[in-house]
Amino acid sequence: MNLRLLAIGMTTAVALAGCASTSPGYGSSGYGGGYNNAPANRYCADCGIVERIDVVSSGRSAPSATGAVLGGIVGAVAGRQISDRTGGSEGNKNVSTVAGAVAGAAAGNAIQNRTTGDTYNITVRMDDGRRVTISQRDLGGVRENTYVRIQNGRVVIR
Repeated sequence: MNLRLLAIGMTTAVALAGCASTSPGYGSSGYGGGYNNAPANRYCADCGIVERIDVVSSGRSAPSATGAVLGGIVGAVAGRQISDRTGGSEGNKNVSTVAGAVAGAAAGNAIQNRTTGDTYNITVRMDDGRRVTISQRDLGGVRENTYVRIQNGRVVIR
């Protein structure tokens, strides 16, 4: 019963978090209510246009499901051990084993993608004429000829 309530609570929290918007582009905050909400005449020292995106291969490879399989095995063993130590019934041990396997497979797959995935060198022509190249793992919707901002060493859509 507690597991069911936990699952319902987690699903509700994820659904509500997906509805929240912290983007300044929606609503009116006194800047005219446009999509960007920034005055057109304001200078942005960290902004520019993406000129080029180059894919840089990591050179590392692994069979496609290695991370998921190894993570699933480790997660299943950990879930079973936790249930054994907390005195769960046989049904709870099985549920814990399956939940651990699923969580471990997801984590293993994410770790494998992060370590073997490609990176992108994004060249941005800044508003002041400089050219800056930033290397990052994901594009996050950035394309060539997109007006972007550089924040915390990452290129993000403005």
